[in-house]
Amino acid sequence: MRFLFLFACLLATACSQGVPQARAQQAQDEERADFVLVDKSDRTLWVYQAGKIIRTYDGLQYGDQPVGHKRFEGDERTPEGRYTITYGNEQSSYYLSLYIDYPNAADKAYAKARGRSPGGLIFLHGQPNGMPFDARVPGDWTDGCIALSNREIAELWSLIPDGTPIEIRP
Repeated sequence: MRFLFLFACLLATACSQGVPQARAQQAQDEERADFVLVDKSDRTLWVYQAGKIIRTYDGLQYGDQPVGHKRFEGDERTPEGRYTITYGNEQSSYYLSLYIDYPNAADKAYAKARGRSPGGLIFLHGQPNGMPFDARVPGDWTDGCIALSNREIAELWSLIPDGTPIEIRP
C-alpha cells in the first residue's frame, strides 16, 4: 500500500511539471491531424483534419540553405515533397521532435546515382534544449529540419499522430 501511495505521488509530480500531452493517437474524440502542409516560401505550416484547417503556424525556420529541395547529406536544405511523420521523440536535442521519413525512394536514387548520401534525420522540432522556453534562435539555423517555437511544437505534439502525411512545398 505504501508503494502505491509513493507511486501515485511521483506520478502526480511528473504530470505537474510540464510533461508534454499524450501523443495524438491516444485521443479519439479530440482534434487530430490527418494531413500537414508546409509552404517553405511562405514559412507557414497548416494542420488539417477532414479537409479543414485546424491550426496555422507562421515563421518557420529551416536549414541554412532554405531554397531548393534537399539532395545530399550536409547541404543544409529542407526536403520538398510528400513524406510521413512516423514517430515523436521527446528525448531529442530540441524541445520535442516529430520525425519526417526523408529520404524516400526517389531521394535515395538521386543521391546514389551521384555517389552521395541523401542524408536523413529530418524533423519538425522546437528550439535547442537549454534555451529559455519562449526564446528562439534567430534566422535559419537547422541542418535541414523545420523548427518552430517550443509552444508550437508542444501543440503539434498533441495533434499529430504517427503516420500522418506531410507535404512540403517550395
